[in-house]
Amino acid sequence: MSNFDYDLFVIGGGSGGVRAARVAAGETGAKVALAEEDRYGGTCVIRGCVPKKLMVFASEYPAMVEDARAYGWTLSDPVFDWPAFRGKLEAELDRLEGIYRNLLSGAGVTTYDARARLRDAHTIALSSGEVVTAKHILIASGGRPVTPDIPGGELAITSNEIFHLDTLPDRILVVGGGYIACEFAGILNGLGCQVTQFYRGAQILRGFDDEARGLIADEMRQNGVNIHCGTNILEMVRDGAGIKVKATNGSEMHFDQVLFAIGRDPNSDDLGLEGLGVETGRRGEILVDAYSQTAVPSIYAIGDVTDRVNLTPVAIREGMAFVETVFRGNPTPVDHDLIPSAVFTQPELGTVGLSEEDAREQEAIEVYCTSFKPMQQSFAGRSDRVLMKLVVSQATRKILGCHIVAPQAGEMIQLAGIAVKMGATKEDFDRTVAVHPTMSEELVTMREPVRTS
Repeated sequence: MSNFDYDLFVIGGGSGGVRAARVAAGETGAKVALAEEDRYGGTCVIRGCVPKKLMVFASEYPAMVEDARAYGWTLSDPVFDWPAFRGKLEAELDRLEGIYRNLLSGAGVTTYDARARLRDAHTIALSSGEVVTAKHILIASGGRPVTPDIPGGELAITSNEIFHLDTLPDRILVVGGGYIACEFAGILNGLGCQVTQFYRGAQILRGFDDEARGLIADEMRQNGVNIHCGTNILEMVRDGAGIKVKATNGSEMHFDQVLFAIGRDPNSDDLGLEGLGVETGRRGEILVDAYSQTAVPSIYAIGDVTDRVNLTPVAIREGMAFVETVFRGNPTPVDHDLIPSAVFTQPELGTVGLSEEDAREQEAIEVYCTSFKPMQQSFAGRSDRVLMKLVVSQATRKILGCHIVAPQAGEMIQLAGIAVKMGATKEDFDRTVAVHPTMSEELVTMREPVRTS
């Protein structure tokens, strides 16, 4: 008989925490509880990937209407009804949250709609007044958008609020150059907003392949997003119903709304970690080993609060590895190598492995690359370009990186990611017969490198 109330107590009801809780309870028979102070489903389901992707879909229809006309369809001008879309969006998020709650209850997990704080290595105090104990504690509290520390910073919104606006702004400034900022710049532009984007760096999407990010920046500008690199905000002041923005480039501009997407911080504040010996990094990330264990043996952490690879499927994998390690007695480190990912910019980016720049620093490489106008858009008279790129090791011939900028790049990279993860070589790609006519056939028909280094 255990001396604890629970075998496992999970702090955080996002994708990683929910998966760990329900698998530990439903498949290993552990007695599990989970606390969530906000909505179940976490960033991804409630204020991230899911609502964002639905907004991406919504924002792409105006271009589809234009293309349809070029293909011979007679269509009236599209009109977007934001309140109608937002109502459907919120109903869908409510439905998904219900699914998450049902998954937990169905697995026998006890849930607390409360904030949890650690008292010691096995004791949790809840904001509801209850105090419980657990043999193991898993922190899966996620992250939050960084808010700007500038005069007038409180006037801005973040990605958390963008889904719930009463009306869409006519003119909006998006501040940031990472994937969240670029995705929302494209979404809002597609929904009919006049979008300006400020980024303090020299080029958007830092950390991704240079050639890919350059093409995306060019296409975003061509689509109507006014990107200013090397530019940041000095201050913001309320000006009537709008916001006056002073920028580092000396300009003063007026916007109806300002959206900050300048990064995310781990949600590790006020969890009671300070006196327990759980170590945190410079930005508050909880430091863990390869098995997601902290410096306190009974306390583990997964997902964005650890700031390793901040992607929903990674948090889920980390949760599964935790259960395997702790409740099945099969120590399983998390594999963070060669994770495919997609950026839902317009055009979309799919990527797995090393950028050309990172690969070149490690070894001698060959680069196979082609950029072209895809058939569907070219026929419609659009000048959109796509990119297919392979980074290859000269020594082993393995594909070190695959980068796709194109409509549906996310769907393509999922499949290419399997091959790259298996260690496919350039010759393996060459032996594969092309599927014609498709954009992705270029991945298996590029014969000569465009660069070697």
